[in-house]
Amino acid sequence: MPTLWTLTIDCTSPAVLSAFWKAALGYVDAPPPSGFATWHDWYVACEVPEDEWDDGASIVDPTGTGPRISMLKVPESKAVKNRLHLDLQVSGGRAQPQPARTERIRGMVDRLTAIGAHVLGEHHVGNLLDHVVLADPEGNEFCVV
Repeated sequence: MPTLWTLTIDCTSPAVLSAFWKAALGYVDAPPPSGFATWHDWYVACEVPEDEWDDGASIVDPTGTGPRISMLKVPESKAVKNRLHLDLQVSGGRAQPQPARTERIRGMVDRLTAIGAHVLGEHHVGNLLDHVVLADPEGNEFCVV
């Protein structure tokens, strides 16, 4: 049986980062654990201190295909380059006609910068756009390919 896993992103503002990644990936808020009508009910039942209720957020792929992603509040801000990052694969791959790839990549980059991402750089193969490196609202790098 495979090991279940969640991608967890350390951050200073779980609500802000959760909102960004929900919009970027088409994810939704994770439902409360089985047996609980709301997250509030779960917090109370598990005796989570009230001052910790906003220390995390969890989002899921509504189709059930992609991994769960959690945002966990930590006291320090991001200090160095990621060693792990997401590639948002929107272009269809290098076998697709370059004008279509470029349009898809630029369209996603425009959408993401409108909701808080920042472009860090563009990478080309020859004269052709291959991917764009961005940072989410807390500076975590990711690529639009």
